[in-house]
Amino acid sequence: MDSMRGQGGIQMLLSAEQEAQQIVASARNMKMARLKQAKDESEREAAAYRSHLEQEYQTKVSENTGSSGWNVKRLDIDTEIKIQHLKDMNASISSAVVRMLLNHVKTVRN
Repeated sequence: MDSMRGQGGIQMLLSAEQEAQQIVASARNMKMARLKQAKDESEREAAAYRSHLEQEYQTKVSENTGSSGWNVKRLDIDTEIKIQHLKDMNASISSAVVRMLLNHVKTVRN
């Protein structure tokens, strides 16, 4: 009877051990699933943050490029105005300069 009792005790211990192994395996699987879920969430958040930063960067680049283009256009207009002003001044004083040069060329000094 003691051997039967011993056999039953061993069987109980074996079944308890198997149950414990199943619980540990289940817990391990749940832990791995949660780690994978956390990793996926962090990757999504990182991708969203990168996308947000890239969008901000592109916005700033387009703003600066736009204002740079406007500055170039403004400088071109200013340059054309100054060139026209110099041409007008040249036209108004060129005859006086030619007369002055001719006077100096014609004048003979002793």
